[in-house]
Amino acid sequence: MSYLNRRTTLLALSAAALTGLAGQATAQQVVNLRLHQMLPQQATIPARALVPWAQKVEAESGGRIKVQLFHAMQLGGAPPQLFDQARDGVVDLTWTVLGYTPGRFNKSEVFELPFMSGSAEESSRAFQEYVEKYAADEFKDVHLIAVHTHGPGLFHTKTPVTGLESLRGMKVRGGSRVINNMLTKLGATPVGMPVPAVTDALSKGTIDGTTIPWEVTPSLKVTELVKNHTTFAGRQGLYTQTFAFSMNKASYDKLPPDLKKVIDANSGIETAAMFGRAMDEGDKAGRAIAEKAGNNIVALDAAETQRWRRTAATVETDWVNEMKGKNVDGAKLVSEARALIAKYQR
Repeated sequence: MSYLNRRTTLLALSAAALTGLAGQATAQQVVNLRLHQMLPQQATIPARALVPWAQKVEAESGGRIKVQLFHAMQLGGAPPQLFDQARDGVVDLTWTVLGYTPGRFNKSEVFELPFMSGSAEESSRAFQEYVEKYAADEFKDVHLIAVHTHGPGLFHTKTPVTGLESLRGMKVRGGSRVINNMLTKLGATPVGMPVPAVTDALSKGTIDGTTIPWEVTPSLKVTELVKNHTTFAGRQGLYTQTFAFSMNKASYDKLPPDLKKVIDANSGIETAAMFGRAMDEGDKAGRAIAEKAGNNIVALDAAETQRWRRTAATVETDWVNEMKGKNVDGAKLVSEARALIAKYQR
């Protein structure tokens, strides 16, 4: 081999070695993902879902993904802006309530209809499958990790709600336009606000009560601020709310293939179920705190619950008619949602 050929061969081998080292260095590079959400760190979803999710992702990536959690809107903005913070790349990941942006997630609203669902784990599995089949277009601007619901919604009030008549005229916080419509039909005066504002609103008397599940009552100090809680007969709660755990598309797309697999393995229906289980466990803990405090827990019987069901049924009719005006078959979506919830009930 001539000197020139040997030199060319050596240079080529050196270049290949350097390329391999560069690729190895890139592959080992640590990716930092910032996760932003609205609730205090000790609340159910941060403590029992987001932190465990982040720890699992970090472990399965061999430490090459680091998730930085920012709680209680630490990075600025308001809860209704969280979805867009993920969409626009202000942060890499967000968790938020879909109902905080009215009219934006129309097809997803079906799960908020009165007496639609009960167990959060079962409903979250159903909601994830529903979104994948019927509402994926509503999440096209983000890389969706999972959607989920909370458990049975109920009332927490300063004076007891013992029947439909006792709710009339009461100022009650609602978390979405569907829930606010339901409160109006039931005779209450709805006051819309994100859940972090509930504590202050109850303290100042801006509201007489709130609709939230048991799980979030401890972090909001609700069982200290009100002493009455009203539950309903049957498997279904008065309502539920829907949530999305979203990732910025560019943040996902720039990950190397093996790290994308880690994110993918921690997305979808099992992740939705994990968030739902956290909600169900939080419900048990929240109720236990109210019981220990000696609070008044009103359990409406089947006959009274049926009165509420009949009164609230017009909310579904309103929603179906509104969807018709948007060229969406709302009646079919209601039927599909109920079928999926039944599919996952145990």
